[in-house]
Amino acid sequence: MKLVFAGTPEVAVPALDALIASGRHEVAAVVTRPDAPAGRGRRLVASPVAERAEEAGIEVLKPARPRDEDFLARLREIGPDCCPVVAYGALLPGTALDVPARGWVNLHFSLLPAWRGAAPVQHAIMAGDEVTGASTFLIEEGLDSGPVYGVLTEEVRPTDTSGDLLTRLAFAGAGLLVATMDGIEDGTLHAVPQPADGVTLAPKINVEDAQVQWSAPALRVDRVVRGCTPAPGAWTLFRGERLKLIQAVPVLDRAELAPGELSAAKNNVYVGTGSHAVELLWVQPQGKKPMRAADWARGVRIVHGELLGS
Repeated sequence: MKLVFAGTPEVAVPALDALIASGRHEVAAVVTRPDAPAGRGRRLVASPVAERAEEAGIEVLKPARPRDEDFLARLREIGPDCCPVVAYGALLPGTALDVPARGWVNLHFSLLPAWRGAAPVQHAIMAGDEVTGASTFLIEEGLDSGPVYGVLTEEVRPTDTSGDLLTRLAFAGAGLLVATMDGIEDGTLHAVPQPADGVTLAPKINVEDAQVQWSAPALRVDRVVRGCTPAPGAWTLFRGERLKLIQAVPVLDRAELAPGELSAAKNNVYVGTGSHAVELLWVQPQGKKPMRAADWARGVRIVHGELLGS
């Protein structure tokens, strides 16, 4: 089939690479979000998908909005049979959905209908799911509600951050997306409507959502830290400034600390929660680089009974 691939961040690049390497389908163009400011200089930078497409000599389309008439006209000129999508980052209007004869097919990183929305992997970790996966489905105008072509499952490991899990799903999902394109082309694969039961939502996690609540149980604190790593980054307050929490693990034999109370030894830093303590392993003070929590604690000279949190 002739394909137009839509995607933006690094997590979409494995799927683009797999489609290019498949040898069976032609990636005629790529649709991605416009260049965005990045770094201290805030200079405009192309998306990872745009950079990969340009390396491969593939035409790149960067509409400000996918309903822009210039973009729709070019899409119609290309005439794709199907448009595979991975983390494009913008809602597709009906005028765009109607262009490819076999529709737009999204690779979504959950077992639909669970975790529909922008942050399925983060929510799966924060909810304590033991198994998640990826799904390919036909996009319709509802939120991730279209019929499903295929799925794969992936274990959520006890130490997984959202970055760890998303990386594994990106590579495994790339194969699923190629297989879906193959099945659509040869007519052996047909989309099945999602069940009405089991729908959960996974809205984007903002900075406010990533603030750790020390009154929560230790396992919940652990899941929030892992689910928000690397983005948007779990955090708390220390002496009125934000302290980013990069790694923290429950310590089930320590329950004597009050929620948020700090206890620092030579090589360990503990914080009380609503149940057992957690040990801070890596933190990042405001305006500084990540560091071991024990090194941070020595530098700030924690006072007995001092608390984290607002």
